[in-house]
Amino acid sequence: MKKAVVFFDLDGTLFDDQKRVLPASIAAIHEMQVHEILPVIATGRNIFEIQDVLDATGIDAVVSANGSYVQYQGQRLSAAVIAPDLLTRLTAFAREQGDPVGYFNNRGFRLSQATQDTRDNFKLLRLHAVVDPDWYRTQDINFLNVFNRDKEAQYNRQFAGQLSFVRNNPRALDTMVTGVTKQSGIQTFLQRAHLTGVKTYAFGDGLNDLQMFDEVNVPIAMGNGVPQAKAQAAYITTTNTTDGIVQGLRHFGLIA
Repeated sequence: MKKAVVFFDLDGTLFDDQKRVLPASIAAIHEMQVHEILPVIATGRNIFEIQDVLDATGIDAVVSANGSYVQYQGQRLSAAVIAPDLLTRLTAFAREQGDPVGYFNNRGFRLSQATQDTRDNFKLLRLHAVVDPDWYRTQDINFLNVFNRDKEAQYNRQFAGQLSFVRNNPRALDTMVTGVTKQSGIQTFLQRAHLTGVKTYAFGDGLNDLQMFDEVNVPIAMGNGVPQAKAQAAYITTTNTTDGIVQGLRHFGLIA
């Protein structure tokens, strides 16, 4: 029986500013695993983007794409699929606005068009973006990026009750089936992995971590986190570049 479950956001949390996991954090995760404390990645990223992290840490439990795809012990537990007709309507609406769309599933992604914002975005994420505006027609799509800087209210009105749009960086909106969040992904994970009732912790830094914080017993904000995350946290650790993960785990007695 697991003694606790700890959810880790990636960007700005488990990742340092160069998108790497610090060696001390990897050692801490291995120590947790030895003592039956389960580490879980909970991220806006998709599975195919983080295989190197899973390999380095030995983590096989993931709430990915802001809850759109959930796996445990390397096996899929759930996957939200955006309906084809809804994808077609979203694509047409975005085209009218001149906004590129990124289409994602657990295996890969494609772009409807490339712009400076898409190039900057995927350079930061260290991803090679391929333009294929029809790719979504033959794939199960779990998650989208809609690239614009100030249109979340417009998109949320247009697709109310169908899709949710959350700004995760200045260039793009994370886009999920309405009702899918990190919180819903964590709920699904705990239920289907038979871990309900186990004490839960979460480390996060951003706006898309707030609902995750609502779900766990102990929310922990990074020192570099946004004010809203810090206000909601039970504890504020040091930053993602100064071993904040290790410091937070030690504070709660999850590692020695």
